[in-house]
Amino acid sequence: MRVLQVILALSVLILFHELGHYIWARIFRIRVDKFFLFFDVGGFKLFSFKIGETEYGMGWLPLGGYCKIAGMVDESMDTEALMQEPKPWEFRTHPAWQRLLVMAGGVINNFILALLLFIGILAGWGRNYMPNESAVYVNELGEQLGFRTGDRILRFDDYVPTDFMNLQADLARRQVRKATVLRGTDTLDIYIDQALIGEVINSPGVFDIALPFVVDSVMVSSPNAGSALCVGDRIVGVMGESTPYLQDAQKVLRAHPGESVSVTVLREADTLAIPLQVDSLGMLGVFFRNPSLSHRDYTVLEAIPAGCSWAWESVAGYLRDLRLVATPSTGAYKSVGSFVAIGQVFPTSWNWLQFLYIVALLSIMLGVMNLLPIPALDGGHIVFCLYEMVTGRKPSDRFLMVAQMIGMFLILALMFLAFGNDIARLIR
Repeated sequence: MRVLQVILALSVLILFHELGHYIWARIFRIRVDKFFLFFDVGGFKLFSFKIGETEYGMGWLPLGGYCKIAGMVDESMDTEALMQEPKPWEFRTHPAWQRLLVMAGGVINNFILALLLFIGILAGWGRNYMPNESAVYVNELGEQLGFRTGDRILRFDDYVPTDFMNLQADLARRQVRKATVLRGTDTLDIYIDQALIGEVINSPGVFDIALPFVVDSVMVSSPNAGSALCVGDRIVGVMGESTPYLQDAQKVLRAHPGESVSVTVLREADTLAIPLQVDSLGMLGVFFRNPSLSHRDYTVLEAIPAGCSWAWESVAGYLRDLRLVATPSTGAYKSVGSFVAIGQVFPTSWNWLQFLYIVALLSIMLGVMNLLPIPALDGGHIVFCLYEMVTGRKPSDRFLMVAQMIGMFLILALMFLAFGNDIARLIR
């Protein structure tokens, strides 16, 4: 199911991106020679058909797609066509502002697609979030950073985080230098060691929610179905060890599979000792009270500005991610992944909400990546057009060919890094 979702998501993203180039080219009467989903490497293709001057089809290699525009220096490296006299329908004979819009069309479409998806998600499903009102349960890295289980995070530098689920991402993306927390009744400042930011990126679970172990119900099949446990009981100790939070109790219980244990329970004003049976998996067979998620529904009109805000937050977040990747000391480059990593993001079963949300995020990522001023990417071509518009001097075809080759080399190097990271993660 994940493979199917990845192929479908990439197909949608590629078609929308390339359609942006295609539409602007046709608006300015620039000929489009080929419009392909996936690459037809070696001339092999699953199917194709021709309408007018354009060949439409599907290649066999699902690593992208392309819109081959006549008279343009692109990844096809078609030098023969560039040796001929420029034709009025070719890309190179049109004004720089028109060529800029053609090159920006793919990115514009990516952002439009993400915006429409965010608006649709809000209008159709609303949005869940967890207010940043709970204490954190930290792992070893969290303690090394200076946080303690039970802290409530108030600020990261001057930023006030509002969504508990984004705390770790906010800490890394913003390269926080000072965190302000409420510890008991005291407000403390924690100064973050910047050398550990890279570990924050690659270490899940720095901040979990510090969840009291409050019994919601006992499973019918539980070995403790007939025990003295009651709804609302809070387990605060196991085998004489203090377990103020669920995670603490889980650690102790996993050490006593299949055994009978004594647990300390708070029931209103009373403290009780109750014997319970641990199953073979180290669990008691009870449901605990989960933290409540906040939910907001949106009308279509309300979803439009909220969707724009969500899209902008996603763009800003991804730009911060790129800054981290471009800073070797953070080690964020180790998190760069290829299609393998993308596949792991999708759920194992079909879920429309998650699928559309992931596609929206990937569309943002594709749009931002293509805006990077690297030759062979749309951003590189846009920079050359802007240079021409400002100076009045057009880069030569030879210069563009060399720049294209350099850009393709950089992209291949990035792909090797991504695949290498994926292989390393699979091995580990």
